[in-house]
Amino acid sequence: MNRETTTLISLKETMTRVDHKLQALEAQFKELDFTKDNLAQKFEHHSKTLANQVAQDELWTAVLSLKFTFLVLNILYSYVIEVLICLHTRVLEELPDLVRGLPTLTSILRRKVKNKRIRVVWESVLAECGLQEGDITALCTFFVAHGNKAEHYIAKVRQMYIRDVNFLITNMVKNQALQDGLLKAVQVIEKGKAVRAPEEQKSSLKELMPTVKS
Repeated sequence: MNRETTTLISLKETMTRVDHKLQALEAQFKELDFTKDNLAQKFEHHSKTLANQVAQDELWTAVLSLKFTFLVLNILYSYVIEVLICLHTRVLEELPDLVRGLPTLTSILRRKVKNKRIRVVWESVLAECGLQEGDITALCTFFVAHGNKAEHYIAKVRQMYIRDVNFLITNMVKNQALQDGLLKAVQVIEKGKAVRAPEEQKSSLKELMPTVKS
């Protein structure tokens, strides 16, 4: 074997080793990219979870801090409970074969997570009413916090005590999620569907609550 042949073989071996190292580096870079993407996804998920938790805490604080009179609380509760009953009823109308398995709205909220059929109907009903999941969270939070002490007032009684409940909510409920949920609840019951938040009224709170003669 002459010197030139030996040099070529040595060069080939060197190129092979370099190629193997490049392949190893490429594999390491791919692994690093995968790790980076995985960490980024975990961080994003953690950030969303933390943000949701903060929003939930703020919502609960807002609900528990409401300074409504018993009368106003009952009126708002009446809208909330009527909307929740309406949603439950609408879902059952679309899923008559599941009536026994969905006795409450809570059962729908729980089962829709894993049951696609229930989830699709639920989302469709929300869309028909102009509601979103955040609105339901706010309304359910209100119901859990005040449902044990509030009373239901029929529409005639509500109108007798408060002329403009939208203005009342806008001015007395500062948490945006809770305010939006309550405003939409009123719209669903009074108009059949939630629309954009009504424009701010110029009336005073005193004007909105007429004196009821005994």
